Amino acid sequence: MTLTTYNHIPMPSFMYGTAWKKEATKQLVELAVTAGFKAIDTANQLIHYEEALVGEALQALEKEGIKRDTLFLQTKFTSAGGQDHRTPYDASADLTTQVRQSFDSSLSHLCTDYVDSYVLHGPHSRRGLGDADWEVWEAMEGLYHSGKTKMIGISNVVAGQLTQLCAQAKHKPMVVQNRCYAVLGWDKEVREICRAHGIIYQGFSLLTANSAVLADPEIRTIAKRLGTGSAQIIFRFAMHIGMLPLTGTTNPQHMKEDLQAEQLALSPEDIRRIETIAL
Repeated sequence: MTLTTYNHIPMPSFMYGTAWKKEATKQLVELAVTAGFKAIDTANQLIHYEEALVGEALQALEKEGIKRDTLFLQTKFTSAGGQDHRTPYDASADLTTQVRQSFDSSLSHLCTDYVDSYVLHGPHSRRGLGDADWEVWEAMEGLYHSGKTKMIGISNVVAGQLTQLCAQAKHKPMVVQNRCYAVLGWDKEVREICRAHGIIYQGFSLLTANSAVLADPEIRTIAKRLGTGSAQIIFRFAMHIGMLPLTGTTNPQHMKEDLQAEQLALSPEDIRRIETIAL
């Protein structure tokens, strides 16, 4: 199954995330793609990601016949406030230059001449959008215009910021990626904005942010009925409500099981219950 953005770019319905994988990144990306994942998420941020090792995995996969153009690659620009001393750009340069340098560095790391999606890792503050955010977004719009990225997006954004960006940007985001909490209605307010604008909502930390939900007796009952695990129920639920889930599992068997979640058939009552389970 694929999802399509308002600018008519298709995207696989499940994504493998590479945060916190460190030196295991290369091996895990190879395992994920071999298991069947077609979309890989990373970032040019050495605190949490090893983007260059994703590139090494892609080169190894290409030698096995898995071509770059059969995979969906998403990476991010992370501002200096989200970096340590190893910034992939001149931190003293203006923000437009930082975006371009970081993007060029990502292309080099990933051994490619384009990415499918380029995401702003987050606004500079938790409220509103300031001049710095608009300068970064305009630089990203320039990359989109150049054709070097097929879409642009934003992560770690609240509803007010997303509304402002959609209203005032030359190009509103094509994707939004947020940590998704059941106690917040699975980020319902942001998801509704995305739905209204034809933006693909990507949910991360669906499992780690919702451990109590995974252990809920009702979730376990649904999983038992369908002969699967609680994690797969959550992933299938996410797809049912129009969300693109990310998984970061390091277990090859879980990779295969997660991909099989798409085949599960939840009832309308299952979906209603899961959507309100923590409210």
